[in-house]
Amino acid sequence: MFEAVFGVDFSGAAQAGRNTWVAELRPGGHRRWVLADLWNLADAAGTAERGPALSYLVRRVARSRRALWAFDFPFGFPVEVVPPGATWLDQLAWVEGWTEGAYALGVTCVEKALRQTGRLHIRRRTDADEKAPFDPFHYRVIYQTFHGMRDVLGPLVPHATTAILPFQYDRLRSARRVLVETCTTSVLDALGMPSENYKQPGGGPVRPLQRRVRRTILVGLGGYVAVPPRLRAILLGNPGGDALDALVAAVGAARAWATTDHAAVAGDARYPREGRQFVRVG
Repeated sequence: MFEAVFGVDFSGAAQAGRNTWVAELRPGGHRRWVLADLWNLADAAGTAERGPALSYLVRRVARSRRALWAFDFPFGFPVEVVPPGATWLDQLAWVEGWTEGAYALGVTCVEKALRQTGRLHIRRRTDADEKAPFDPFHYRVIYQTFHGMRDVLGPLVPHATTAILPFQYDRLRSARRVLVETCTTSVLDALGMPSENYKQPGGGPVRPLQRRVRRTILVGLGGYVAVPPRLRAILLGNPGGDALDALVAAVGAARAWATTDHAAVAGDARYPREGRQFVRVG
């Protein structure tokens, strides 16, 4: 179905373009993909500032054809922190109308979770399925959730040829592009690859440990994707590891898409209301 798979390691920070990377896979031989392109959002958009950088990303998505886009941010919240019976579009409207900022929204979700369950944090069904490290309103994730939903998914919903899954399976037959959620940590764990010690958020030349773990990951990914030497150098040298995360997101979603029981996902009681990560195979 797809002529390209895009993996997006997403940032909701004020300078979101700086740490957002996009990996583009194209079909290759021997049942493998080829890493055709790898780009940083700030470089492509001409700015790292969140608003214009994410607007540029939305335009790139909207122009794509026969493409699967895998984003590393939560597409929704647990049903326990939204009104009973609320649909995903209701969730999206809630986020789009929120005026107090991402952190305040996370606090509100914590308060709702505490009232409903006696716990500060609740994971969605998919977070438990894939052993995701955090729930969507955790303080380390809420900026990604908020700005991903408001500034990326929201503007794309009106595009009739865009299917955001698992919420819009009714659009899939005529869709020119499909958006899914993934989690790079969960993908690496599912593949039996290291999910720690490859990032270096402090910047500077990549240290030997991080470079060694990245090489291990690339060897493991070699069974699924061919990486040209020029792009391999970027994956090894990008200090934060965000470029590598973009590649992992793309590979994980491509594998999961091909083996997912889409009818079961579409008919599930929770996935179409709170989201599903495309990580597992089978």
